[in-house]
Amino acid sequence: QVQLVESGGGLVEAGDSLRLSCAASGGTFSMHVMGWFRQGPGKEREFVAALSRSGGSTTYADSVKGRFTISRDNALKTAYLQMNTLKAEDTAVYFCAARMGWRIDVREYDYWGQGTQVTVSS
Repeated sequence: QVQLVESGGGLVEAGDSLRLSCAASGGTFSMHVMGWFRQGPGKEREFVAALSRSGGSTTYADSVKGRFTISRDNALKTAYLQMNTLKAEDTAVYFCAARMGWRIDVREYDYWGQGTQVTVSS
């Protein structure tokens, strides 16, 4: 069983940067693909980014490509989402998630954090 706790959310202005962290406990962190999802007000939850177990492969939603970077530190059991050039439409609750296996194109995840709010004012 893996527990995930996100942090780093907050209120920022358009164009600002923010880094989210996802601390994991339980399980073997390095055996899990890590992903970030978000759910904006009145919207469905959507995929943001995913990262392979080693950190060598990534995939991003088109809406964040070039602005967001997913990374991980297996020694610290932590995943990150660096968000640059934030836009008002990035406002959402951001969730990190973990899944056993190696594929980063699969969107079904086994474990979820509670989410952290990111609000971008225009």
